Parts: sequence; structure tokens; C-alpha cells
Amino acid sequence: MSTRVTIDPITRIEGHLRIDLEVEGGTVHKAYSSGTMWRGIEVILQGRDPRDAWVFTQRICGVCTTVHAIASVRSVENALGLEVPLNAQLIRNIIVAAHAQHDHMVHFYHLSALDWVDVVSALKADPARASALAASFTDWPGNSVQQLTAVKEKVAAFVKAGQLGPFTNGYWGHPAMKLPPEVNLLAVAHYLQALDVQRKANQVVAMLGSKTPNIQNLAVGGVANAINLDNPATLNMEKLYAIKSTLEEIQAFITQVYLPDVAAVAGFYPDWLSYGAGVTNYLAVPDLPTDARMTAFDLPGGVIMAGRPGVQQVTSWNDDYLKRNVTESIARSYYDGAWTRGPWEGETVPRYTGDWKPESPAPEKYSWVKAPRLEGKPMQVGPLAQVLVGYLTGHPLTVKYTQAAIAAVKAIHHIDLKPAHLHSTLGRHAARAIRCAMLGELSLKHWGLLAENLGKGDVSTFNPPTFPKGEIRGVGFHEAPRGVLSHWCVIQDGAIKNYQAVVPSTWNAGPRDDKDQPGPYEASLVGNPIADPKLPLEALRTVHSFDPCLACAIHTHDADGAEVSQVKVG
Repeated sequence: MSTRVTIDPITRIEGHLRIDLEVEGGTVHKAYSSGTMWRGIEVILQGRDPRDAWVFTQRICGVCTTVHAIASVRSVENALGLEVPLNAQLIRNIIVAAHAQHDHMVHFYHLSALDWVDVVSALKADPARASALAASFTDWPGNSVQQLTAVKEKVAAFVKAGQLGPFTNGYWGHPAMKLPPEVNLLAVAHYLQALDVQRKANQVVAMLGSKTPNIQNLAVGGVANAINLDNPATLNMEKLYAIKSTLEEIQAFITQVYLPDVAAVAGFYPDWLSYGAGVTNYLAVPDLPTDARMTAFDLPGGVIMAGRPGVQQVTSWNDDYLKRNVTESIARSYYDGAWTRGPWEGETVPRYTGDWKPESPAPEKYSWVKAPRLEGKPMQVGPLAQVLVGYLTGHPLTVKYTQAAIAAVKAIHHIDLKPAHLHSTLGRHAARAIRCAMLGELSLKHWGLLAENLGKGDVSTFNPPTFPKGEIRGVGFHEAPRGVLSHWCVIQDGAIKNYQAVVPSTWNAGPRDDKDQPGPYEASLVGNPIADPKLPLEALRTVHSFDPCLACAIHTHDADGAEVSQVKVG
């Protein structure tokens, strides 16, 4: 007999997401992913100056502000064929790398680790044993007996006072929780330490971007950072070296704590290396350009179909393959019509057709998220896509840190993992840690390239744009923390005629299309175990492994201030 499980809203994500499951015999047989609020930023942008678009698009999300700003200016620059000075490229690269490091750490420790870590179990841990265990696979100084004892006492005080804060309402004691008390104690300690480290990553973003969230230093054509190495009011050597030392501190945490923690968790949950694969078509785009013309990149891009070893490499943001073959379907989405179109021809015309009640079958339209496709196929995007592309093409940093992750699992658990295990729920977590380590190393490399170029006397940061008469089109790509982000603009006589953002969580969280092909969230949940339909922890594990950001995939706007929807949390 089938049991209907509705999780609404999914928490510990950004935005509003509902998941509906059909469970039979303790296993998910069918899943539906529903975005429950509308994005209207594209409508707001119509008729505006393209140079201002990045300021608006940052407001798509309160977390992913930087990534939308970058994709937006790249979109307009692409339409104009405008080169960006090398200094500007490198400053942008350091910003997006630091932002992604912040995002990846927050995702693992503060949004998804509680799916695997039993905080209350940490009260049973022996701090000395926990410290000795940690010393067997990392030399991180934050794992001392004294520090772990202090963490245990802090958790005990929370529990005694009934003030668990962010740990309230966790699935403590759930049969799917398998970590020993000592590992739980280490995880809680690192949860608290990560709060400080992710803050430092954001400091780098603010030092170069003027503030965060919503950086202020971008411009179509470059950045607005004034550079004078001898002036205390501009970007100078003192600020540059403060950025460098902070980046080094962040990278130490990533390689000594984050990567080993993911390896430790994976070894205690080996069955989760076989759950959650779903869609095994993968898409990644190159990023972190190392030249003004944007022809060389330090992060790889490519397409993998059906999990096969072959990779169709994507080496340029001007790749005609992407421009021709990226489409969006609204067959099952709350928009007017049932078309499938490329983003430049896309529309954002809302047409809400009714609420989906838990006891009713799936309606024809059930989500505010569109369904992107590549060559008509659903694609999984995100760190897993980029790591698989990089590993299969021999990208040195990807190979280095993937092998480091595999070696860590073997050192801690004596388990031999293969890259094929990445096609899974835990594989997405491993790939995110791998990518975070790669970005840490690359942020320091690009800092060095910036310092070297400034040392040559080049302080240029901006090339002014000129808009022609008539229509031009551009697309700006960015490999954001959650995967491929693209902004598609049509500019007519210097004003925005159409604007569409195809974001990572649209690719992953999208509903079925006109061919009834499920999106990646929906496909990944099929086959997942559900021990207790009333406590569907296992479903959360897989959904959270994508790092959902539904605020990006959908966004609420009503020009008259009218109520669009109500959300009731029971």
C-alpha cells in the first residue's frame, strides 16, 4: 500500500520548497518537487538600463547575491563583446571563490550536517577518546581535549536549560542516525568553529566588494575598486596581505577539518553512497578566467550524459552548443502556456492554477519553478557535476583533491572508494568539499596573479561599455556554489527588452516537463529508504545534498503589494 508523505516547507534551505513522496514498503517510488513562491525579477528588469541589472539581480536571493551580480555583468559584457581588464577579472575571481567557500561551509555544517549528526548523542562522548580519534586523521589544533570538553559542557548547558536553539526539533535518536558519540562531539565542535571561519570568508568578499551581502564594486566593464598601493583609502598592499592571510586561514580549515569530516561521515554511512543518484546527466561551465579576453579558465566545464565516462568539454562562455540547446519547459509550471523555449525567447507570465492538497493526486501544473533542459534532457548541476567533469578530463586540482578525499575515507574507515561512488547523496557532499578545497587553493593563486600584475604597474580595472542601436543578445555564465548559473539578456537600443535567469536550483529542483521527465530532485529521491513516514529524515538527506536555493529558482513580487500566497507551518 502506498503512503503519501508531504514535507512542506523543507527547512534548512533558502526559499520555499515542498516535496511530495509516494512510499511503498519503506522505499520512495515517486517524488514531486514544488517551488511554492513566484520569481518576478525578470519582469522588474524590462525597460531598464543594462548597466543597472546586476544591482537588481543580487536581490533574487539573500544568500546568492554575489553570484547573480557576476552572471549579470557577464551577460551584458557578452552581448557587447566587451573585454574586462585582468585586474578586474582577478578581483572578481577572488570574490566569487571566497563567497563559494563561505557557502559550501555553511551548507555542510549549518544546513545539512544535522541530517547525519545526532547532537544530543554528543553528551555521551568521551572528549579524550574524541580527541584521540581526530588526531588519527588530522592535525587540526581545534580538536584538543580541553576544547572538546568545553563544547560538551556547552551542549549540556543548552539541554539542561531547554535552549537548544538551532538544534531544536532535530531527528535525535532516529534509527537512521549512526555516528558514534565521539564523532558527533567532533561534528558539533566543528559546527561551532565553522561559524567563525565562514564569517572570515565573507570578510574577504566585503574587503573587495565593499559590503556583503549585495556587493557594490561591480560594473559592466570591470570593477570599481580604486588601486593605489601607497594610498590607505584604496586597495593597497596592507589590504591585499590581510586578504591573503585570511584566505590561508580558511584553506587550513577546509583541508584539515571540512574534507576529513565529510570523509568521516561517509564511512559511517556507506549505504548512502548508493542512494540518491537520480539524473546522471551532468552540466558544468568553466569559470575563474585568467585572462582579459576570457579564453582561459582555472575551473573546468563540460557535459556528461547518462553517467558515461566521455565528457563533451565546454571551454568557453561563447559555446554555441549551450546557446542552442539550453531550453526551459513550463508544461508543469505555474506560467501561462505549455511551451519549451530558449531563455532569450522565454517569458515570465504567471498563471496560478490552484493549490495542491496533500490528499489529491499531482495536478498538471504544480510548481513555480520552470524545467530547464539541455538537448531536451534533464541535467544535474552543482559541485558534483564539476568534479566529475574535472576528474574525467584529468583536471589536476580536481584529481588531487578527489584522491585526497578517497584517501581520507580509507585512512579513517579502511574502505576503498571509487570515483563512481560520487553518483550518490553523499557523493554530492564529497564533491562540494573537494570543490571548496580547490577554490581555496585557486583563490590564493589568483591573489598571487593580482599582486604580480599590480607589481608590473598595471592598475586598470574598467573598460567603459558603449551600447549600439538595434538588438543585441548576451548570456553570462557562472559556476556558482550550487552549479551552473546563467543570465540571458536581450537589449534593444540600450534598454533591456527581455531578461531570464536560469539558476542552479531551477535545473535541479524543476518539475516534470512536457515529456514527463522528472527533474533531478524528483529522480534522486526514487529508491530512497524511509524508515518512518512521519519522520522522513532520509528524504531530507537527499534533498539537502543539492543545497537547495528556491529563492533563486523562484522569487515573489507583486507591483501592487497584494498578497500572493500564504504559507502555514503546522
